[in-house]
Amino acid sequence: MADNQTLTATTRTEFGKGAARRTRRANLIPAVLYGHGEAPQHLALESHATFLALKDNPNALLTLVIDGKEQTALAKDIQRDPVRRTIDHVDLVIVRKGEKVTVEVPVHVVGESAPGTIHQVELQHLTVTVPATSIPEVVEVSIEGLEDGAILRVSDIPRPEGATIDVDPEHEVVIVSTPRVSADDLAADEASAEAGASAGADSTED
Repeated sequence: MADNQTLTATTRTEFGKGAARRTRRANLIPAVLYGHGEAPQHLALESHATFLALKDNPNALLTLVIDGKEQTALAKDIQRDPVRRTIDHVDLVIVRKGEKVTVEVPVHVVGESAPGTIHQVELQHLTVTVPATSIPEVVEVSIEGLEDGAILRVSDIPRPEGATIDVDPEHEVVIVSTPRVSADDLAADEASAEAGASAGADSTED
């Protein structure tokens, strides 16, 4: 779990596409903060600091400093430029102490399976419900020593502390297998070997 990221936010008084473009030209990111029955707050976040706070962990818990007052929040939706991948807009949801939130957490495979085997990740993310102050950056899945044919399902994955995984327990997460060589691959290898042998023979005759 990462530490809270603190961002300074200013209140926006202009709205619309033109205002959003002007905000971005000022190296700020337009944002909206809502939740818990509060009226939505239109904010501007410092661009570089926000990018760093959300770059490696989009579920990072944020402490927003708005007009000198602190508010804990979570990024609910991050809109990015499709080419430059910069952040264009952020929807933020208010988080209260002690409440749980539902988020998507990446699956991170650790360890090495048995020699000669490979692994395939069937689920890249898991939906988890977890205390807002204890959101894991990743869910670790160990494949250490697993043999060909081993399948890890959601029910096999250790739950992060205080969390539930909101996915079918029987859903496959990681499959371990031995790479299979197809008949076409074998035929191609044999043809290549024969061609090499023939070329070697012609060279000897010369």
